[in-house]
Amino acid sequence: MTRRKPDTPHQDHEFSRQDVSQTDGDPVPERPQPMLVDGHAPPGLWDALAAQIRNRGYQLADAPDAAALGGANGVTDFTARTVTVRTDMPDAARVKTLAHELGHIASGHESRGGDGLHRGIQEVEAESVATMVTAAYGMDTTGYTVPYVATWSTTVKDRDPVDVVRGTGELVRRTALAILDYLPEPSGGDGTPPGLRPSGDVDHAQPISQRRQSRPDRRPRPVADLSPT
Repeated sequence: MTRRKPDTPHQDHEFSRQDVSQTDGDPVPERPQPMLVDGHAPPGLWDALAAQIRNRGYQLADAPDAAALGGANGVTDFTARTVTVRTDMPDAARVKTLAHELGHIASGHESRGGDGLHRGIQEVEAESVATMVTAAYGMDTTGYTVPYVATWSTTVKDRDPVDVVRGTGELVRRTALAILDYLPEPSGGDGTPPGLRPSGDVDHAQPISQRRQSRPDRRPRPVADLSPT
């Protein structure tokens, strides 16, 4: 069976509405829905993210709309080795979704999912990686990311949602930094995502350019060299 990782929240709202309608008292507020990131993405960011995906052995494909992806914005198919993103979204939303799918791949969800890692944790990790990577380029994805992560974190049985999110923090930081090391320098700022703190033998609070100088083996290669041969 093909395993697919869609970039869309868990759909449990029909049950919630039915449950609320059968109760008395004040209406229970519905969970906020993710809002697509609007506007344009930084030039070259899509190509650089796509190069990393191709370098990991995946091919990119387009879908005309969410219906073609079962309601998702993007899908990573680990068996077919494809990453598909819908085309009927703003440029910034497509780039954020591509970063989310790369987050699935770079976080090892193909193997970790097979080992039983909960789907909700996978989605929290991938979306958190995406928001850190895009934040380094000045993109604000909170209108999508906050409700998305809040929704998926509640699906992990017998775990407090806050603990679920906290438990992903170190892996998310490492994964986001590894992706950023192979992306072009941001046009503004130092390229460090907000909230990223020093850890280990690498100063994660350094600008990308300084981290690359301290680790020559992690310097970005030309886009052409990142494509599979």
